[in-house]
Amino acid sequence: MQQGSGPERHHLVVSRPWTRRALLGLLPAGLWAATRKQHKAEPLPSAGEFYRFADPTTETLVVRLTTPSYASILPAPDRRFVLLKPRLLFCSSDRAGGRLAPFEIDLRTGAMRQIAETTALDAASLSLDGQGKALYFLDGGRLKQVPINTKREARLAEPETLAEDVTAYGIGASRAEFFAIRRGQLQRLGQNDASTLAEGAEGPCLVRPGGAGCLFGRRSTAGEPEFWYVSANTRPVLLAAGPIRNPYWSVDGHSLLFLRDVPVNSVFVSQLREISPEERVERCVAATSQFASFAPNGNDSVFVGASRSKAQPNIVLMLRSPQREMTLCEHRTSRPAEAHPNFSPDSRRVYFQSDREGKPAIYSVNVEQLVEPT
Repeated sequence: MQQGSGPERHHLVVSRPWTRRALLGLLPAGLWAATRKQHKAEPLPSAGEFYRFADPTTETLVVRLTTPSYASILPAPDRRFVLLKPRLLFCSSDRAGGRLAPFEIDLRTGAMRQIAETTALDAASLSLDGQGKALYFLDGGRLKQVPINTKREARLAEPETLAEDVTAYGIGASRAEFFAIRRGQLQRLGQNDASTLAEGAEGPCLVRPGGAGCLFGRRSTAGEPEFWYVSANTRPVLLAAGPIRNPYWSVDGHSLLFLRDVPVNSVFVSQLREISPEERVERCVAATSQFASFAPNGNDSVFVGASRSKAQPNIVLMLRSPQREMTLCEHRTSRPAEAHPNFSPDSRRVYFQSDREGKPAIYSVNVEQLVEPT
């Protein structure tokens, strides 16, 4: 248990599953009272498909946002997909005609609305720009954008094509600039021109905060994944290679966070690592409970992960310092790497997906009594 003042106040992280009742017993009195009020949950929106249930492991209240009778898929963990004003979540779904298309979920009313027609949508590619004014996605190799419709009009938006032959992309410092992987080249795309920064590139494509450079992937001669970094004025540099995955830039852009499988006593253990492109010294941030995927909160002080343990298929909160964990709820998905757990921009909620009840559905957990808002 962690208590105190400052940005880590009221964090709770424990090393084994606890019941909700036990966790409430550890909370300060004022926070315990607030959590008791939260336990008397308000009625769910009358519209939409929201369904609330108590997690069987921790008794935490979980809300299923979409029905598992059709597929609803969250974007990749490094993408922005939630707006706070208005409260909207963007995802891909095949609920209209069996073909994946971009949808928005109104988190106040539960209403779900298709926002554009697509032919071959890459569900992981959806991303909001930094201002929440436009949604970007890949459709059949085309990078497209649609404006965010805050007037709640029913008509579908007409996507604008920004680039062709794109397999991965990242949004630059302005809406007019992108980094994109096209035909094996990492390119910087401006309004009227394109410059090639690296050859032999593949996804991911993650723009460093501030837009100074970009992380991209390559394969070694042995076929292992590699993370490379390049800026406009430097040659590409190798940051990490081997059994690595799920890269994220820290909020300040100083270092890259990612998962690495490390052999420990003949067993591969998932560790959270970080490395700075300038120092190029890899450090272990924490050993995890076999995270298959993860995401940081708004100030990198707390991480949420999906465990790949078959015995404990859980969504887990981990406090960066001290390195302690708390089981939030079960995910029980058949593909833990695709659970895509992530925080809302203010760190008050955690979203994840699971096919525990059939097709992939999206779930939400309120964590504002456990994680300091950002």
